[in-house]
Amino acid sequence: MSTENLPQSPEQPPRKPRVAVVFGGRSSEHGISVVTAGAVLRAIDRTKYDVLPIGITQDGRWALTADEPERMAITERRTPNVEELAESSEGGVVLPVDPANREVVYSEPGSVPKALGEVDVVFPVLHGPYGEDGTLQGLLELSGVPYVGSGVLASAVGQDKEYMKRVFTSFGLKVGPYVVIRPREWERDESAARKKIVDFAGEHGWPLFVKPARAGSSIGITKVDDLAGLDEAIAEAQSHDPKILVEAALRGREIECGVLEFEDGPRASVPSEIPPPDTHAYYDFEAKYIDSTPGIVPAPLSSEETAEVQRLAVDAFEAASCEGLVRADFFLTEEGFVINEINTMPGMTPISMYPQMWQASGVSYPELVARLIEAALRRSTGLR
Repeated sequence: MSTENLPQSPEQPPRKPRVAVVFGGRSSEHGISVVTAGAVLRAIDRTKYDVLPIGITQDGRWALTADEPERMAITERRTPNVEELAESSEGGVVLPVDPANREVVYSEPGSVPKALGEVDVVFPVLHGPYGEDGTLQGLLELSGVPYVGSGVLASAVGQDKEYMKRVFTSFGLKVGPYVVIRPREWERDESAARKKIVDFAGEHGWPLFVKPARAGSSIGITKVDDLAGLDEAIAEAQSHDPKILVEAALRGREIECGVLEFEDGPRASVPSEIPPPDTHAYYDFEAKYIDSTPGIVPAPLSSEETAEVQRLAVDAFEAASCEGLVRADFFLTEEGFVINEINTMPGMTPISMYPQMWQASGVSYPELVARLIEAALRRSTGLR
């Protein structure tokens, strides 16, 4: 019997790739991560992608949240949090750990678990430990789910300022003077550890910047002008990370540059300059996010200086084996550019410098987000 005249079943339209935007987290940068997630959610093209927002509370619960980016903004000098956005105070989202199964499940106590469908790619906009540092990336590698941004090693290197500087030095990038105090040193002999810092100040002079070794958004950093403020600065840094980093002050202009992965490899944006804030001792958390100290985009540099910092930013990206995106931060000193750090998941709030630099480079925020998702979908998980 011929089937030519039988009615044909309509073809199902292809399923749109599903993007899980994971945000919040257990670090002190929780609130900024939520603000970044709001901006990303607004920018994702819903005609091309389905979106699943997943927030991680400050105590580590993975919560199903409403897709309401307008609630993810700084209001009255206060950052938002996942607890306020969660659809339930007890429900939890579980990612698959079987690479053959990408279905996400949601469950609440006393209820039958509900399948939320498959996830094709994760966009992790977590900042700081327990998310940006390779921990979440390792989980996603085990699950076989592609994700935006750098892999386990590059994420860990990008989070730990000591090892970041060691990697950069080994690749010939110039870094400023620093000293590290590890937890065991402090526990074993506080006096000796403190003397190590005082001796460093004797060699390089005051002021010093005392920082948590594995934090970002300028949280926990203190500018120390003399010996009297040292103990308080150490305590503040250790409240965020038992390992601390002490840096000598560098005299120079603060210059930032974005790196983005294109089909043919990483490219650098036009750089920006962070001018000294009028009402803050340095470019701290309040200056960045609460008072919104504006950067200068593009930075007023010569063409030679611009080309040099762009080259160095890509070199830093490659040195740490980064993927997807990076913001590289430099000081322009009398001796040239000195790299301060990279950020493998930079803030992408509406006022953040990374999207502003790419906007000035001809890449709009929605295109930037799309390129990051597309780059993640092109990569496989596992060794690469």
